[in-house]
Amino acid sequence: MPEQDKQHFGGTEWAMTLMTSLVWGASFLFIAIALDHVNTGVIPMMRTFFGFLALLCIPRARVMIQKEDMKTVFFLSLIWMAAPFYLYPLAAHTVSSSVVGMINGALPALTVVVTAIMTRRRPTRQRITAVLVGFSGIALISFSSITDNASASVHGIFFLLLALLGYAVAVNIALPLNAKYGATATMMWVEGAAFIWTLPLGLPALRGSEFTGSAIAALLILGAIGTGITFAVYSALQTRAGVVRAMIGTLFTPVVATILGVIFRDEHVTVLAIIGMFIVIIGAFLTSRPEKPAISAAL
Repeated sequence: MPEQDKQHFGGTEWAMTLMTSLVWGASFLFIAIALDHVNTGVIPMMRTFFGFLALLCIPRARVMIQKEDMKTVFFLSLIWMAAPFYLYPLAAHTVSSSVVGMINGALPALTVVVTAIMTRRRPTRQRITAVLVGFSGIALISFSSITDNASASVHGIFFLLLALLGYAVAVNIALPLNAKYGATATMMWVEGAAFIWTLPLGLPALRGSEFTGSAIAALLILGAIGTGITFAVYSALQTRAGVVRAMIGTLFTPVVATILGVIFRDEHVTVLAIIGMFIVIIGAFLTSRPEKPAISAAL
């Protein structure tokens, strides 16, 4: 078991977690605001562009990546940034921002499964229980929102789960790069490479988009703060706390997303979806707890 997973969070780790959860919880609202004015392809392009520029301003981010690591950087940029950043706004056309936030809460449970497969180590019973609880909550949210029609669609839910899968794989691959170059430098290069991936769909999408004040503000916040600064903080948290426990910020993300969606977008949320959200939060909380000593068997 990784040493980080045996430790309780300290004040610094909780502060980093609170920041990521608040910023990312609000990001679904800003995606919805941007989509009111710009085409889907513009959002991932501008998120990665502004994120890259924000990190470029930080001196410790300006570290050269060795040639042998560039293939990993470009692969990470595709599954961690370019593809998910396109899938989220694509899903937002048919899934309300509050439901998007609720489903995003399944990330810790999905990361447990992916990490176990990639490291070939069986999760403890505690983690298996957390996964089952988390996925049962997601099933409840998805079913109630799809049958409600106004809150979500089947293909929208699929896009979200595909984006989460990309995140879960990417965080495991990124750890060695974070350790070698530092989280800020790794994220700057990943976001720069992701910007290149987004150009084929992003540039044509500029045509017909309306860059109003609210759209520009939403894209700036999504990019510079949500994608640049917060992803760097999150990557540093991975190094300090481990891949799985760095995900516990999603404890609060669904709550933030739901509150903002209801207040600012007048979104309708079913009672079953709210129950499912709290089940997901319980699963994320179980994931965040230090694991008890157990025999770690190879899969």
